[in-house]
Amino acid sequence: MSEINLNSATDKPIFAAELIPYRSLGRQGFKILLLLTGAVCAIHGIFFTATGAWPIGLFFGVDFLLLYGAFWFNYRAARAREEVVVSRTDLQIRKFTPSGRMTEHRFNTFWARFFVRRHQEIGIVSMHVSGEGRRTDIGSFLNPDDRESFAKAFRGALATAKMRI
Repeated sequence: MSEINLNSATDKPIFAAELIPYRSLGRQGFKILLLLTGAVCAIHGIFFTATGAWPIGLFFGVDFLLLYGAFWFNYRAARAREEVVVSRTDLQIRKFTPSGRMTEHRFNTFWARFFVRRHQEIGIVSMHVSGEGRRTDIGSFLNPDDRESFAKAFRGALATAKMRI
């Protein structure tokens, strides 16, 4: 019975993070942008169609549809996320695609190594975890500032997990 309690105490998460892509325009801003852009395109499209330049009116409609499609793909890509959990004995990385499909990577914390590739001017370019003959990238969609803060926190969590009591 004490062994079960000891295992549950050592498997308690030391570090947990959910990584999500940053989007500068929220849903409300998106609706306002589409409303204003749609109104401008409609007004100009109607004007050019009424003056006999109907192909230009169609181009305004196509422009609006292309803008809507670009934002739709952008927000769909923003549904991707990663969950990282570090405990004393286990490192778990779950990657969720925009469609919702999940891929899980597990590493033994003592064998896991965290590698960061830096560029002199940009900062962190890529991060990955490897161990036991396997490797996976992590946080590829983060901006440079978020990569720096995540790398610092994650490196500290791995070091804490590897310390022996």
